[in-house]
Amino acid sequence: MIDPKDPKAVPFIRNIAEVPWQQFPAHFGGALSKALVSPEGCGARRIDHRISAYQPMAYVQVHAHQVQEQVYHVLEGEGLMELDGRRQVVRKHDVVFVPPGVAHGIGNTGLTDLVFLVITAPAEDRL
Repeated sequence: MIDPKDPKAVPFIRNIAEVPWQQFPAHFGGALSKALVSPEGCGARRIDHRISAYQPMAYVQVHAHQVQEQVYHVLEGEGLMELDGRRQVVRKHDVVFVPPGVAHGIGNTGLTDLVFLVITAPAEDRL
């Protein structure tokens, strides 16, 4: 972890098991994520990388980012992805690109956990 008084980025090697699961704001019903690379965790300024596991019926509220781009990469399960009001089933090996300003959300509509990576750049949504 980084010292908040010295926010410079630090290199690391960390096993995913060392990172705690969190339910971030606007995530509901067992929508859990591990922040693997983040400003808080290592001082990353340009990227945020998470793995998420959503239990059946879990979801994130539809939202949009001002400047951030996101990539979702589905590893397991299936769910429903919303992009600007259009809904589409996503499943293993699907990759979704979300430009800034696009309202989006994802929920687990399947029978097993929906597991996916989320890569976001820049790390913070500031103009």
